[in-house]
Amino acid sequence: MPTNAQRKASSKSNAAKGCPVRQLTVFLQNRVGALMSLVKLLADHHVAVLGLSLQDNTELAIVRLIVSAPYDAHLLFIEKGIAHSIIPVTVIELQETETSLPQALSALLGAEINIAFSYPLLIRPGQNAVLVLHLDAADFGEEVLTKSGFKVLRQEDLSR
Repeated sequence: MPTNAQRKASSKSNAAKGCPVRQLTVFLQNRVGALMSLVKLLADHHVAVLGLSLQDNTELAIVRLIVSAPYDAHLLFIEKGIAHSIIPVTVIELQETETSLPQALSALLGAEINIAFSYPLLIRPGQNAVLVLHLDAADFGEEVLTKSGFKVLRQEDLSR
């Protein structure tokens, strides 16, 4: 586990690089067409869905979204009364998918950083595969991945 000193040092060095990518988590009733309505609402307000993960059960669906304009989506959700939360996530480019994924996982394992969840993005800003990671030590994880040669994307890399 990273020490508090390591986390603080990582936090200071990352502040100058731009905003971390923000994920919106939306809680939807598990009904036919609910996801389509959500995506259409965003599109109607010129917010592009760049990444999507869906986990559903009998009553509720948890939708994780990476969008082009997270603040605009946040305000829209407030206006429409859509339950949601926002968290920062780590987004990395995988240069060669066959070897990059094991290398990224190995780097995180070596630093004893846990992954809560992960999913790919629908877009490829650098023409490489892109992976979203929710890490238990995000700043330290970002530093570890950067030192291991991975490009960590910022919100500015994904936004319009």
